[in-house]
Amino acid sequence: MDYLIALIPSVGTGFLFFVVIRAMVNADRNERAALERMDREAAKRPDGRDG
Repeated sequence: MDYLIALIPSVGTGFLFFVVIRAMVNADRNERAALERMDREAAKRPDGRDG
């Protein structure tokens, strides 16, 4: 039983690492999608300007 208690900090740290990395990957994916959407909208403008 002691060995299970000894593993709790490592498992908790691993889970926290997983959650943080997953959040970073999702944020990057969302940012790339938003930039792509902005680029497509800018390309549709008749004057081709960003503003």
